[in-house]
Amino acid sequence: MSEPSPPSRRRRGRLLRRGSALVVLVSLAGYLAVQYLTGGTGAPRCEVVSGKGDGASYEFTPEQATNAATISAVGTSRGMPERAVAIALATALQESALRNITHGDRDSLGLFQQRPSQGWGTEKQIMDPTYSAGEFYEHLAKVPDYTRLPLTVAAQRVQRSGFPDAYAKHEPDATLLAAALTGRAAATLTCEGRPGATPNGGPDAVRAALVRDFGRGVIQSAATEMRSRDSAGATESANASGTAAAPSPTAPTADTVTIPVQSDAGSGAASEASVRRRGWELAHWAVANSSELHIERVAYAGREWVAGGRAGAWRIPADGGAGGGAGSGRAGLSEVRIVTGQ
Repeated sequence: MSEPSPPSRRRRGRLLRRGSALVVLVSLAGYLAVQYLTGGTGAPRCEVVSGKGDGASYEFTPEQATNAATISAVGTSRGMPERAVAIALATALQESALRNITHGDRDSLGLFQQRPSQGWGTEKQIMDPTYSAGEFYEHLAKVPDYTRLPLTVAAQRVQRSGFPDAYAKHEPDATLLAAALTGRAAATLTCEGRPGATPNGGPDAVRAALVRDFGRGVIQSAATEMRSRDSAGATESANASGTAAAPSPTAPTADTVTIPVQSDAGSGAASEASVRRRGWELAHWAVANSSELHIERVAYAGREWVAGGRAGAWRIPADGGAGGGAGSGRAGLSEVRIVTGQ
């Protein structure tokens, strides 16, 4: 029979166990505090959900969101249909997982793994997501009846991949992304919006990124709108007594970029639907770029997205949309308001 342990050894054992339990509790408390403050675990994330209410969704990173938004914007700016955007997104998901990578098979590079030796452009050009997306669409447009082909067939006609059936598995996710990023499915794309480790914040950075993805027209229309507002403000600045009018509480501030939403669809219901779709395209683009460009708030059509962990979802603001300059009526469809953190 073994001898009983000395009392001092038993006390040391109890103290060690209690100390270990205390360390575990402190660690758990710290972990829960981080989750409460950041709204989630690991890297920031984005999510797109189905506008059909069927529960379909796709989670991805802010880096992927930025690249997906660029691919979509380049496509719509060229007049390409939503199906073309879905084909491009599925291709980039397969080729690079929507990451602008500097390596690949032989000399393949970038989002679409295009090869300088095959005439896709220089290394520098291919590593520019706007350029590489444009090259993809240029080749896709030459594929006869590509909108009627199976997605993987249309993608393969452009890519000439050694794995011609590989694109099909990405079609569900690419379809969700295309519906959101082209604006057809409203308020379906969200991001946590934690600022990335980039210096790219502020209104000027947002404007530059808009021009990069959509072309100069989007900023020219914004400049026209700003001049119109300044002129109207000057005309109405004096009231009947000759004193200066008080500034509007909802007037844009220096950290705000206001993008007018226009349509070429004519008048009536068709025009309103086109305006709404364009507005949600711009609004979702801003949310997708929220980490990269340090965007804190996006408002459109009576809905508002605010950065902040997993709470970064579209909601109706407390003021009913008045503060966001984007009410739910037809007039509220006329602009997207983007507020930056710098």
